Amino acid sequence: MAERGHHTSQGAGTRTVLLVGGGHAHVAVLADWIRRGPPPATRTLLLTPEASLRYSGMVPGWLAGQHGREEGLVDLAGLARQAGAEWLPGRCAALDPEARVVTTDSGAAIPFDLASLDTGGVPQGAALLGEDPRLLDIRPIGVFVERIAAMPAPARVVVAGGGAGGVELAFGLRNLAWAERRPAVVLATGAGGLLPGFAHAVRRRAARALERQAIRVVEADARFADGAITAGDGGSLEPADLVVAALGSAAPEWVRVSGLAVDAAGFALVDARQLSLSHPHILAAGDVAARADRRLAHSGVHAVFAGPVLAANLRSLLAGAPPRRAYRPRWNSLYLMNTGDGRAIASYGALAAEGSVVLALKHWIDKRWIGKYASLAGTG
Repeated sequence: MAERGHHTSQGAGTRTVLLVGGGHAHVAVLADWIRRGPPPATRTLLLTPEASLRYSGMVPGWLAGQHGREEGLVDLAGLARQAGAEWLPGRCAALDPEARVVTTDSGAAIPFDLASLDTGGVPQGAALLGEDPRLLDIRPIGVFVERIAAMPAPARVVVAGGGAGGVELAFGLRNLAWAERRPAVVLATGAGGLLPGFAHAVRRRAARALERQAIRVVEADARFADGAITAGDGGSLEPADLVVAALGSAAPEWVRVSGLAVDAAGFALVDARQLSLSHPHILAAGDVAARADRRLAHSGVHAVFAGPVLAANLRSLLAGAPPRRAYRPRWNSLYLMNTGDGRAIASYGALAAEGSVVLALKHWIDKRWIGKYASLAGTG
């Protein structure tokens, strides 16, 4: 196994930065490398299985026929090329932070000097609901899109998960663009109810929109039992052709067993600078990470804003300087939930709004984000 300080074959003084995963935060790192030039004497590798990142925020709109299937893609391979980085197709299977080596799912060993983790979490639908051939997890989102596009339009759908992702998917599936008849949709929110953590005004608007579209809401945990999907104390949610799990993600096993400092759930513990608490030559952001100093929801919003922090602190470390940039989340985040019927619900703290203008704002924000990276990748 390679020794520290001797990980590259590109000449003395050249360091290898390994970006593990192609999530929202690493997209921002590649964008920084493009705009400002890559750090000198640095080889950057991007390890991720797909050439494109599927932007989850546009998936409900795609289901409802508001976007084309290819509109919500970020060209990771193109960004890497423009950033002077090398895209390595594959997944991380093991991380040795002491030896500074990542082993891929194909068995290849990739040595590094600095590593940044942004792989996202792993699906936990089967672990929480049970095994069933009708189950489709929303993670990874690219696989979800491929599978739902390839299957016949379902007539009856159960969506498990009452967070913003589950609510938007319930609306998107109710308005499924290629279904001859609108699918019947049941939303099983879990015991926490509809949109836990959101303001009462937002939850009230969402409940009214669900009722308006005849989406049944069951405030109980869904579960497969004896071949049937049930909720709560055994009440049946059948018949169902498709059961969609929108239940968040679990920590990857390779993070849990790597020797990195992790929280009780196995996510990589980082400080405000996105540095590992145990190995400061490793950074992490997005769903694979957990802040040690504060509780942050696993949300794409935070991954987007953590990306420039990763970029700045990687540059500092490569320059031999202490990393000083910190991610300080805003007191509140703007959430725009597509209701699939030409409207959207806005949430900002205690404030709520709804209508076609809100949907137009959501489309503008989403397409501007996608377009920014398409331009940088040379495809826009």
